[in-house]
Amino acid sequence: MLSWFERIKKGLSRTAAPFVSGIGSLLNKKKLDQETLDEIEDLLIMADVGTKTASSLTAELAKEKFNKEVDAQEVRSFFADKIAEKLAPYTQELKIDSSKKPFVILMAGVNGAGKTTTIGKLAYQLKEKGLKVRFAAADTFRAAAVEQLKVWGERTNCPVVSRPTGADAAGLVFDAICEARKNNDDVLFIDTAGRLQNKSELMDELQKIIRIIKKQIPDAPHACLQVLDATVGQNAHSQVKIFSEMIPVTGLVLTKLDGTAKGGVIVALTDEFKLPIHLIGIGEQIMDLQPFKAQDYARSLMGLAAKEA
Repeated sequence: MLSWFERIKKGLSRTAAPFVSGIGSLLNKKKLDQETLDEIEDLLIMADVGTKTASSLTAELAKEKFNKEVDAQEVRSFFADKIAEKLAPYTQELKIDSSKKPFVILMAGVNGAGKTTTIGKLAYQLKEKGLKVRFAAADTFRAAAVEQLKVWGERTNCPVVSRPTGADAAGLVFDAICEARKNNDDVLFIDTAGRLQNKSELMDELQKIIRIIKKQIPDAPHACLQVLDATVGQNAHSQVKIFSEMIPVTGLVLTKLDGTAKGGVIVALTDEFKLPIHLIGIGEQIMDLQPFKAQDYARSLMGLAAKEA
C-alpha cells in the first residue's frame, strides 16, 4: 500500500519527469550561466508553474548559485524548498466551525471539474468524524448532476434535497437550509451549476442562491470552494477569475492531479489569486482526496523523495 506522499509523487510524475530529465541533461558538470538559467526557466514554465513564478525562482537560483558548479539534485532541492516556502501561506485545511449549524459550503466550478465527486469524498470524511451532513442538488439544470449527487448520498448515507429538472435552484437551497436546521445538521453542501456557455445566466443564478442563503443565515455561506480540474492547466486561471467575479471564492480544490503534465498550476494559481488550496485529489477512490501539504507537493513536483523529519 503506497503512502499518501508516494501517491502524490506518482500522481505528479507526468509533470516531474520532463523537468527532472531536462535539468539532468542541462547541468552535466557545468557552471550555472545565463543560457542554462534561461533553459531552466523554460522547463519550469512547461510544468505550468507560471511565467512570473518561473522567473522569480530562477532569479533566486542565480542569486545564490550563478557561475558556480551545481548538480541537478541540488537545483531540484533548491526549487522544492522555495516552492514550499511560497505555498506555505496558502496551505490551509478546511475547518468546519461547529458553532455554525449548519456550516454551509457552496461548491462551484465548471461542469466536469469534479464538484459532485469532491462533495461525496469530503462528506465521507466528515461523516467518519461523526458529523451530520446534508446535500442540496442545486444544479437543477442537469438531471445527470442530480442523479450523481443522489448516488453519493446513498454511498455516504447523506440525505439529498432535490427537485425536478428545471426547478428554481434558489428555492431548492431555501428548502435545504430549512431541512438542515430542522434536523440539526452540522454541514450542508450546496452543489451548483457550472455551465459557462451563458455566463450572465449562471452569475444571476449563483448570486440569487447566495442572497437566499444570507437571508436565512447572514454569515453564510461559510465556505465557497471552487473545484478545478488540474488537467486544464492555464485555463484554470480564467475559471478562477470568472467564478471569483460571481461569488466570494474562499478556497480551491484541485482534482485529477494524477492525470496531468501541468501539475505546477497550483503554484501559478496561488501566486495570482492568493487563495488557499484546501484539498487535492489524485484518484477515483473515496479516500483519494486529502488536505494539501505544500512540502509534499513541492518535493513531488521536483521528483524528490519525502523530506526526512
